[in-house]
Amino acid sequence: MPNRLAQESSPYLLQHAHNPVDWYPWNEEAFAKARSENKPIFLSVGYATCHWCHVMERESFEDPEIAAILNTHFVPIKVDREELPDVDHVYMSALQAMTGSGGWPMNMFLLPDLRPFFGGTYWPPEDRQGFPSFRRVLMGVHNAWQHQHKDVLENAEQLTAYLQGQLKPRTGPLPENLHKVALAGLSRAFDPAYGGFGSAPKFPQSPALAYLLSLAWLGEEAAWKHLQLTLDRMAAGGLYDQVGGGFHRYAVDHIWRVPHFEKMLYDNAQLAWLYAAASQMQPTTAEQARRYRRIARETLDYVLREMTDPQGGFWSAQDADSEGVEGKFYVWQATEFRAVLGAEADAAMLLFGVSEAGNWEHTNVLERRIPDEALMQHLGMGPEAFENWVESVRKRLYAARQQRIPPLTDDKVLADWNGLMLRALAEVGRLLGEPTYIEAARKNAGFVWQAMYKDGLLRHSWRKGLLKPQAYLSDQAHYGLGLLALYEATGEIAWLEAAQQLAEAILTYFKEPEGGFRDSLDPTLPVKARDAYDGPYPSGSASAAELLFRLAAIYERPDWQQAALSAVEFYAQSLVHNAFGFPALLQAHLVGTQGTELAVVAPSELVEPICRWFLPLTTLAHGSPDLLPVLQNRQPGLAYLCQQGACRLPVDSLERLWAELEAIYPSISVQVKP
Repeated sequence: MPNRLAQESSPYLLQHAHNPVDWYPWNEEAFAKARSENKPIFLSVGYATCHWCHVMERESFEDPEIAAILNTHFVPIKVDREELPDVDHVYMSALQAMTGSGGWPMNMFLLPDLRPFFGGTYWPPEDRQGFPSFRRVLMGVHNAWQHQHKDVLENAEQLTAYLQGQLKPRTGPLPENLHKVALAGLSRAFDPAYGGFGSAPKFPQSPALAYLLSLAWLGEEAAWKHLQLTLDRMAAGGLYDQVGGGFHRYAVDHIWRVPHFEKMLYDNAQLAWLYAAASQMQPTTAEQARRYRRIARETLDYVLREMTDPQGGFWSAQDADSEGVEGKFYVWQATEFRAVLGAEADAAMLLFGVSEAGNWEHTNVLERRIPDEALMQHLGMGPEAFENWVESVRKRLYAARQQRIPPLTDDKVLADWNGLMLRALAEVGRLLGEPTYIEAARKNAGFVWQAMYKDGLLRHSWRKGLLKPQAYLSDQAHYGLGLLALYEATGEIAWLEAAQQLAEAILTYFKEPEGGFRDSLDPTLPVKARDAYDGPYPSGSASAAELLFRLAAIYERPDWQQAALSAVEFYAQSLVHNAFGFPALLQAHLVGTQGTELAVVAPSELVEPICRWFLPLTTLAHGSPDLLPVLQNRQPGLAYLCQQGACRLPVDSLERLWAELEAIYPSISVQVKP
């Protein structure tokens, strides 16, 4: 018999709709039950493509005995962390404060007033390897609630006070050498052998890579070396889906070979843009630039093929598991290669590192470690013939793989993640001259604005016609940047005006009086959801600051510039002492303090070639002079490069414009130039 979750739209909640656990969604009905019956809340947070969430469901939430304990002594609430990121953030912060670590599934015990007092992640159904069983944990918490109630309340008070203390501003002066210090901090965490940061498990850390890209563009050689090595190693390893395109979420090893096989929309959006942008950088070789462009295109093509709703929205994720086995959909045996490719199998096995023994659990995760030049020489092929052959092999392997049972796709549409993909499509389409990507971006923007913008706010989650009411800072900020990128690529003013509306929503609903922004509008949470720390994608605060910096220049709004700067300065001490945690805020600071605006007044032949230039700190405004403040009282056909309200001399040629750019950025490092 289905429980209350059967009425929800989230694929994750629907996965639990037939559990014997009497789950509630996060709502007032559940809170009222906890208050009236004086029961603690058992809050379980996960997401549809979470491997260990699936394991705990099979082992515990489908167990009638465990379900009876939960239903009798607790009010069980199930939350999709992607649908309610503020709930996830607040209680994950509590879990990390208690245990020093976190993860999903996240299982927390709350007072009826929602203050947390105990929690953990995965618990096995029986005592195992030093971990207490879930039954033991449940009965222990129940006994504490019955017989040590005062201690439980004190623990909740102390934990809540600690979390509230973490919200205090970390303001202070920003040193002139802020970005030198930040680069040094990132360099200390960098893996000089295989790229990326730290050891296993190893995540792409896209916000840090994007920040390195801007520093490299400004001429920092160390930043480019770090970025180039990381992009090369990730693309060669199993983190990248060599057959279908796109990136998995992270590698379980330090060499990027074996991924955790789920695929997230946010990773593929950011990485597609990074590879396309890096292909424009001056230090790349011609072969490297071709490879980066190929990775960017294959990644976006994968999203458009497998992660796109017919109406134009982008879906959230694909699972790691297929038929209950992690990675089964993606790995290969040598015998399968021979069956699919026949006489070409041996050459393809060299291409993708396939062996009889395998490289992971007696199977093969495909890699491309052998340099293309060496393989071309070995096979006696020229570049064009080799490229055509590789594409033929990939297509045949992909067709064979499609006969397998695929992983689940989480088909909800999240506004902030869609904003990341919108920006990637618009910018990659512009940089590489790919109109298909621009058109996909237009379709997405039209759909999201029509289906998800309501009463002055962009709402967070949509699925199959159902729009949830929540709206977050990250939705307005990430989607605003995506709309701005689409305007820059097309010159269509409607997208810029929509971005302006989202900036106004940020300042109306999310700006805090003491500086900075709050992430959520939910008044029920025991502490505010506010954090500028970057996870796998930029924080809402960082993207809000960048959006306001960029629009302030176009609309000539010094108050927006100041609001953005105060949001950066709110976290000054964090930026100084922990660059690794705040690279997107550092990127926003670069835009705000070293950024330029480039105004090109229509009609002008300069716009199309300028769109192919990679200018990460420059905001492009183009159109007729009556459209925007930054274009008014300026001559048609001319380009005006301005910084901090001061403009260089207007120019009428690409060569002269490039000279003006070099005057501001003497170490500019870009391949595509006049």
